[in-house]
Amino acid sequence: MHPEPHDELRVASFRDLTTATLYDILRLRSDVFVVEQDCAYPDLDGRDTEPGTRHLWFSRDHEVRAYLRILDDHGVERIGRVVTAKTARGAGLAGRLMEHALEIIGSRPSVLDAQSYLVGFYARYGFAPTGPEYVEDGIPHVPMAR
Repeated sequence: MHPEPHDELRVASFRDLTTATLYDILRLRSDVFVVEQDCAYPDLDGRDTEPGTRHLWFSRDHEVRAYLRILDDHGVERIGRVVTAKTARGAGLAGRLMEHALEIIGSRPSVLDAQSYLVGFYARYGFAPTGPEYVEDGIPHVPMAR
C-alpha cells in the first residue's frame, strides 16, 4: 500500500531554485495570470532574482501546485504572484502559503496588491486596504497592508 501523495512546502532564494522548479513556477504563473486571466503583462519583472526575494511553493509529485513570492522593498515585505493551479484550487494551499509567508515576515510591515475579488481572502490574514481600487493590466486591484 502506497501512502497518499501530499503537498510539500518549499522555500528558496532564486539561486537555490533548480532550473526545473523555476520552469514549473514560471509556467504556473503564465498559465494562470497570462492565459487563464487573459492578461498580457511583464511577469518576468527582474524581481525574482533579487537576493532578498523568497520563493514559496507547494509541490506534489514534481508539480508546482501553488506559489507566492516575498520581495524585500526597503524594509517592507511585499507579497506577490500568489497563484494556485486550476487542478489544486479549493485545497487551501494559498491560505497555507500565506500563513507560511507571514511566519517568515514576522513583525516586519508587509504589503500586497490584491485582485479586488480577493480583498476578503487577504483580510483574513490581517491585511486592510490602504487606498482606492485601481486597474492594472485590465484587472481591478486594491493596495493592502498589514
